[in-house]
Amino acid sequence: MNATLILEDGSVYYGKHFGAYGTKIGELVFNTSMTGYQEILTDPSYANQIITMTYPEIGNYGLNNDDFEALAPKCLGFVVKNNCKQESHYKSNKTFSKYLEEFNIIGIEGIDTRSLVIKIREKGTMRCMLTTDEIDDDNQLSEKIGRICTSKPDKDIVLKVTTDLSYIANEKGIVDLALIDYGTKWGIVTSLMERGCKVTVYPATVSAETILNNGHTSVFLSNGPGDPKDCTLELKTIEELTGKIPMFGICLGYQLLALALGAKTYKLKYGHRGGNHPVIDLRNNKVTITSQNHGYAVDTNSLPSIMKTTYKNLNDDTLEGFTAEQLKIYAVQFHPEAKPGPNDASVIFDEWVNLMKKFQTEPIRKAQDI
Repeated sequence: MNATLILEDGSVYYGKHFGAYGTKIGELVFNTSMTGYQEILTDPSYANQIITMTYPEIGNYGLNNDDFEALAPKCLGFVVKNNCKQESHYKSNKTFSKYLEEFNIIGIEGIDTRSLVIKIREKGTMRCMLTTDEIDDDNQLSEKIGRICTSKPDKDIVLKVTTDLSYIANEKGIVDLALIDYGTKWGIVTSLMERGCKVTVYPATVSAETILNNGHTSVFLSNGPGDPKDCTLELKTIEELTGKIPMFGICLGYQLLALALGAKTYKLKYGHRGGNHPVIDLRNNKVTITSQNHGYAVDTNSLPSIMKTTYKNLNDDTLEGFTAEQLKIYAVQFHPEAKPGPNDASVIFDEWVNLMKKFQTEPIRKAQDI
């Protein structure tokens, strides 16, 4: 069966359908990773987005039970050059197409993904429609383009992907850590557990009072989808925690910490999504290849004096990390857990957990002192 990808600028791409049937409208983005489509597919940061893979062969090693980043995917669609019908890997237990079908995600293959990515790089990310409906004439096409242009992105998508209830991911550890789930990847949770953290995961709606009264010695703010400025409830909690407990953040957590400290964020033209982004540590000039997935950045020119820059992206000079040491705040934009991607930056988890161990001996004020 045929499928059609329609962009808000009127561009139309015809291809073959796989996965689920139907129609989805979302933001069109691209990822440059050569492997790791299972982790990308199940990363909650892709909520409400349709993902284009630049690598041409997708699905060739199937899906397994070990590489999921969440219980269910949150993206809307997948755009590929070729969907491999016969996967080959000893751990594989399901085809890529079958998984998309089970979770109501539409796939399209056989289109010129290079042309599509060039368009996104030139014009920026845009709204699009991915549909398996038959389009018989120009009037139907015009109607669908009109639907795309009038559709509005959801506000605070975090509330769609966060956990419903708090839970303890690891009951024992030398660091008592509260992780606020804005759409966390399981790779982040396991990276913290492997380094000796007792991890309690809270929904994005958790209050500062709850965290402070539960005796945690540090807070970790996870990755997640959407515009950080839409996260008003989440931002309020972070502001109330600032200065009262050490905090560490990745991706959306990093952006929210920056906003809480008085910096500004802005939308990137086409974002950073892939496993090959060079980042330089401004403290020692060491370059690290990182895994990234975000569409917003922190404005370097808006940083208050309390924030010190630590990492910079070598492709476009955007800010990739900062500290506010007086407040015991540390954050990076990229993903040190590398799911998927290179392991260069995993040392950051070692550094942060060592800081958490150090900070837990220092007194933390209770919620009544807010």
